Amino acid sequence: MKPHYDTVFLDRDGTINPDPGYIGSLEQFELYPFTFDALSLLAENGYRFCIITNQSGIGRGLIQQKKLDEIHTFIKREFEKKGLPLLGIYVCPDHPDHASERRKPDSGMFLEAAHEHDINLENCLMIGDTPGDIFAGQQLDMDTMLVLTGKGVEAKELLKNNPPTFIVDTLLDGANQLVSMS
Repeated sequence: MKPHYDTVFLDRDGTINPDPGYIGSLEQFELYPFTFDALSLLAENGYRFCIITNQSGIGRGLIQQKKLDEIHTFIKREFEKKGLPLLGIYVCPDHPDHASERRKPDSGMFLEAAHEHDINLENCLMIGDTPGDIFAGQQLDMDTMLVLTGKGVEAKELLKNNPPTFIVDTLLDGANQLVSMS
């Protein structure tokens, strides 16, 4: 069965894991209980993944790069253990006041991933919980999915005039919806 999307881009905080604020260590990091059920369902249906995450805690001096690397090594290992095709984790450490074109909603991280993995961005889906996630995908002509976890409920209100392609309660609800459409 051919997947509808080339690649699913995933935001991190609020989408695959709870977002209590700046997560500065692996001890503070946990995935939602449904995250791997959702991703496994998508992977079984031919989807592959990229994580695209703003981590301004680095630029703000609130998170150490070494600690962030430990979290991302953990995520990569978990994906590997479950046989999930994770192409990469793309991180923008910029402080919002001094942001480069890599910081969402700008497209730098997406363009980097597309170049490295031969991804057709117009045939991709961006899943996230903030207006910045949705705007990033929309700017690249991607379909977008807003999850109502994390900051999603507030984002839904802010996106009324520029709605995402899909609005779902959780990543698992979104995965079920995508699979039912294929």
